[in-house]
Amino acid sequence: MLNIDEIKNGIVIDHIKAGQGIRIFNWLGLDRAPYNVAFVVNASSRRMDRKDIIKIDNTIAINFDLLGLIDPNITVNIIENEAITEKIKLKLPDRVEDVLICKNPRCITSTEKYIPHIFHLENPEQRTYRCEYCDEIKSAGDFR
Repeated sequence: MLNIDEIKNGIVIDHIKAGQGIRIFNWLGLDRAPYNVAFVVNASSRRMDRKDIIKIDNTIAINFDLLGLIDPNITVNIIENEAITEKIKLKLPDRVEDVLICKNPRCITSTEKYIPHIFHLENPEQRTYRCEYCDEIKSAGDFR
């Protein structure tokens, strides 16, 4: 069994679909972190068979909407004084701004660069989003 020291104050990102943890690790820039980070790949899980886990021995700001877009089944545990003080269950966000980019050349966001790219959840089962301006459909996996 793998043993990783407990963290005093920080975040544990758990129940990441096996193989997806590296996307989150890179998105958070944890390879450059000046604090301890543990990245576990393909850990055994009763609930998921296999999962990735990221333990961060520091409190950092995380965009939970983007994290939910990457994998809505993730659980985020907030750790204070070596105890879980909050457990956050993520979900697909209903609306995202400047995370998905509309590639439709006829969309107003293609010509007017100051307009934010806004998408609304279209189909939760298929994880698709619809552009607010032109109705272009994007997959949740197409985030930038």
